[in-house]
Amino acid sequence: MIASQPAGLVVSTTAAGFALAPGPFDWPCFLLASVGTGLASCAANSINQFFEVPFDSNMNRTKNRPLVRGQISPLLAVAFATCCAVPGVAILTWGVNPLTGALGLFNIFLYTCCYTPLKRISIVNTWVGAVVGAIPPVMGWTAATGSLDAGAFLLGGILYSWQFPHFNALSWGLREDYSRGGYCMMSVTHPGLCRRVALRHCLALLVLSAAAPVLDITTWTFPFVALPINAYISYLGFRFYVDADRRSSRRLFFCSLWHLPLLLLLMLTCKRPRGDEDAAPPPS
Repeated sequence: MIASQPAGLVVSTTAAGFALAPGPFDWPCFLLASVGTGLASCAANSINQFFEVPFDSNMNRTKNRPLVRGQISPLLAVAFATCCAVPGVAILTWGVNPLTGALGLFNIFLYTCCYTPLKRISIVNTWVGAVVGAIPPVMGWTAATGSLDAGAFLLGGILYSWQFPHFNALSWGLREDYSRGGYCMMSVTHPGLCRRVALRHCLALLVLSAAAPVLDITTWTFPFVALPINAYISYLGFRFYVDADRRSSRRLFFCSLWHLPLLLLLMLTCKRPRGDEDAAPPPS
């Protein structure tokens, strides 16, 4: 959810977590989890934009947002956020399970009350924002299983690491904008650290992919078929670290856009059947 990730991306990672979880696929539960997560994401993004109107008005990237331009009132934005948050958390809690509802509520709090104010205080905001973005696939897993286990944490770890090359590369080209807006980003205050962290987490994706079959989530085919795309994003992360220019940051950012959906698709293709999924059909 770093940099106000669109609700569509949040819902898609939640769906991936649900689909990768063991057991039969429960369509009603899946739809409720998707709707509830989408509403929670909309609420968090709306509250974030409500708080940041004075800062967004100074940035080219955000100066055309509806609240900044006065197209909607602050009261309407808060009302919309409330109308999304309350039913969203309610659907997740009573329509799915209390654990998923608690994660949804916690993520709204973490995004709006921790990540949003931290953006003007400390570069720690990027790590907090990465946790926010890592929780949706965990919610998908808990929606399907009702529990937090190794698979949930692995998916959360993949989303957590993916966000650093994605966001650090994006923020590199927006350094002037972030500086004008008063945001404390690694690319502005610690450019060397920005590139090192992006590279580290590109490499972490290789390790996390190799952990999937060890944790019995995928077959051993997965780390091998995912190796080319993980190696490629790691190469681009290395080029970004060495070159430190807009061209290398753009290449890394655009790679991250297709890398995540393809990685999750490969993971789903190589999912290890378990439980009812691989049970033999009853004799006729």
